[in-house]
Amino acid sequence: MTTTQWYERKYYKEIEDLPEEKYDVMVIGGGIAGMQASLDLGDMGFKVVLVEREPTIGGYMFKLSKTFPTLDCASCISTPKMASVAHHPNITLMTYCEVEEIEKKGEGFFKIKVLEKPRFVDATRCTGCRQCENACPVIVPNEYDRGLVGRKAVYIPFDTAVPRVALVDLDHCVFCGQCERACPTDPPSIDFTQSPKIHHINVNSVIISTGFRLFDAKIKKEYHYGEYPNVIDAMQMDRLLAPTRPYHAILRPSDGKEPSNIGYVLCTGSRDITLGNPNCSQICCMYSIKQAQLLMGALPLADITIYCIDIRAFGKGFEEFYQQAREMGVNFVKGRIAKIEQKENKDLIVWFEDIGNGGRLKKAEHDLVVLSVGLLPNPGIEKIFKNEKLELDDIGWIISSDENSNPAKTSIDGVFAAGCAIGPKDIPDSVLEGGAAASQCAAYLNEIKKGVKRNG
Repeated sequence: MTTTQWYERKYYKEIEDLPEEKYDVMVIGGGIAGMQASLDLGDMGFKVVLVEREPTIGGYMFKLSKTFPTLDCASCISTPKMASVAHHPNITLMTYCEVEEIEKKGEGFFKIKVLEKPRFVDATRCTGCRQCENACPVIVPNEYDRGLVGRKAVYIPFDTAVPRVALVDLDHCVFCGQCERACPTDPPSIDFTQSPKIHHINVNSVIISTGFRLFDAKIKKEYHYGEYPNVIDAMQMDRLLAPTRPYHAILRPSDGKEPSNIGYVLCTGSRDITLGNPNCSQICCMYSIKQAQLLMGALPLADITIYCIDIRAFGKGFEEFYQQAREMGVNFVKGRIAKIEQKENKDLIVWFEDIGNGGRLKKAEHDLVVLSVGLLPNPGIEKIFKNEKLELDDIGWIISSDENSNPAKTSIDGVFAAGCAIGPKDIPDSVLEGGAAASQCAAYLNEIKKGVKRNG
């Protein structure tokens, strides 16, 4: 079922068809790679439309505390880019929208259908004051903070969201009218009469930067994620460490105490044939070491243990970063985790194979366990192409046709990819690929405009 059909069946709304629009390039995905590609193309003078399915651009990067190995502030890097995208004269931003269909009609000519989901808030009138959010009586888990705290049924995702416009979560709205009465605009910005819209967009080229999804740790039943409150994933820990953290302290969920003995389980969902993902996710070792260093600063008396198969510190400055963590007192144990058990006081028993000491089965006690979850491709991108085949590998990442000379080129001429749509990678590599995709796309557009026939 398409998203359009889902809206028709769930809300019984008519889908409004809009007139055709024309741009040079469509960038699908508003994470760090998509923003970089959009800015580079916009600076070259091309008209770009950036489509993001979430209510705000920024992707995962804005949720992070710091970046490795330099420990730079993640939001300090991403926030200026978000603002630049929003205010760039050559970039049109379409948030809370999903690409439904792409049809290639000829060389340098793509017809695209984009569904604009209703926010039930008039974006032209909303001032982002959040008075509707304060008035709403409904509280549900906040996706931005990975469920650690709540949000309202009408909400702005986070303080510096772009665009800073509220939206109504109709699945949890009780239609009490409090948000309408609290809205200071005249008439109120809350508009429950909004319906989905279909945009028909013609472009000369497409860049796919749809990013990744985190492995769902609930699949690893033996770790009891979602069942034991003090077993959390690494993104939840990054939210606890971030400047915009929900608790303003490092607290374990079960009782709000500061943890004193934290264990990290690496390769959760990666390098595991039984889960269908034998590949390394490339970033898990380093983001775990980053978090361990930050925890040593936030909780100086805490013991940090990282359970790993091995440490893959392959990038610039990574080995030094790893050695620095060891010198700070982080304990690295070479072994795989068999299972996690919970005691009556909600502390956790970790059973592991101690590979470094003969492979014996051992156990250790922790009051908080962090699962370093791997990266997986966002599914379904290949299904939106109506008359062309986008080639993927066995896991579902987009295949680059030539990694050395044309790293962003896909199996479809005129369609390029960047960032984690091609495979797991860190932030610098994602930014680099966003720029590479923009450069290759610009060369393609110039050849099309000159009428040069391309050969594959």
